[in-house]
Amino acid sequence: MQLISLSALDLSLAAGLIVILSFVTVAFQLRIARKLILYSIRMTAQLLAVGLILKFLFDNANPWLVVLLSFVMLSMAGFEVQARPKRRIKGLAGMHISTFSMFLSSFSITLLALFVVIRVDPWYTPQYAVPLLGMMLGNTMNGIALATDRLTSLFFEQREKVEQRLLLGQSWQQASREIRQDCMRAGMIPLINSMAAAGVVSLPGMMTGQILGGTPPVEAVKYQILIMFLIAAGTGFGVVCAIWLISRFMFDERHRLRLDRLQ
Repeated sequence: MQLISLSALDLSLAAGLIVILSFVTVAFQLRIARKLILYSIRMTAQLLAVGLILKFLFDNANPWLVVLLSFVMLSMAGFEVQARPKRRIKGLAGMHISTFSMFLSSFSITLLALFVVIRVDPWYTPQYAVPLLGMMLGNTMNGIALATDRLTSLFFEQREKVEQRLLLGQSWQQASREIRQDCMRAGMIPLINSMAAAGVVSLPGMMTGQILGGTPPVEAVKYQILIMFLIAAGTGFGVVCAIWLISRFMFDERHRLRLDRLQ
């Protein structure tokens, strides 16, 4: 089946739905119409820019260009994670922790998939490396953002409880164990829900795109199963790493809770 090309008019019709939705949010006084329009425009510009970059990479496959783009994506993901929590960590520490956690999980699992599972030759083939890393970073970023937002909020809201446990002689690990466990679950629950609904309630994005592009359904399903496993592992490892590092950062060497490190 030949891929049906979309025109600017087709995309404009779809964008019209966002405009209608923004009017609905104004009618209900949700105060998100401006963000809805702004981020829709931002998303469109970002995707068009990425499309041009990927076209250039596909035509000029170069390992250094792929690595450079990968680190730019990682840096942007780290910035987005730092910007989302209600109570942020002061300075760049939060961004460093989230970026390191995503690097440790997303990059390692992406390389494992490229070298061991898919066995792409060469490994930096843009058609595989960039989309795979993008999916890994996107999902890991969402999981870490949810978990860290909850972590800093709970430390602030339950500071008296944590400090009482510390006064009773517990270490920072013991005093914060329940909070850390709760935040790790919060970061992984959306992923578990998406795995439970995949194929029954919804058709995942990658699988849908491949089918629309003409890939045989069974082959598209195989790739989607692989991606779901990789995303689950990457998100889980990233959340655990970020929660542990931020929790350690929130306590000093004398096991005191340092809320002054939040803003």
